[in-house]
Amino acid sequence: MVQLEEVEDADLIRLPRPGPIDDDDADFTDTDSSLSSTSSSLPLTITTPNESLRDRLLALRDMLPPSTRRRIAASTATLTGYVKSGLLYGGKTLWVVSTSALLLGMPFALAFAEEQQVVEMEKEQRMRELGNEVLTPGAATSAAGRPAL
Repeated sequence: MVQLEEVEDADLIRLPRPGPIDDDDADFTDTDSSLSSTSSSLPLTITTPNESLRDRLLALRDMLPPSTRRRIAASTATLTGYVKSGLLYGGKTLWVVSTSALLLGMPFALAFAEEQQVVEMEKEQRMRELGNEVLTPGAATSAAGRPAL
């Protein structure tokens, strides 16, 4: 478990000072500069406890009362249930929509492409006929104007 140890800062402890009591100028000194100058002279020793992340998280669990933990766990379980069911139904809906689109849309797309091809062939045929009339202007009318024997 975690052990707490109180460490008192020597610079912040008020020691009785000789001099007049009414002198309040000492209260307005720059504490950052005095702390940084004294802390730089001290050796830096950081001891790392032999705790794992799991131990630290388990220690944090004790900070919350059991009723709060139960309420958080229940709301988390409810939320995950809603998310799971939403994703499940969303996936099923996406599957139905995509397969229906393929089953209904694919034959329609093929029929539409075939119809476009037929229209293009008819245009090409008309262009050929018009091109033949331009090259031989009287050929089409003379064949139609002759009586059948």
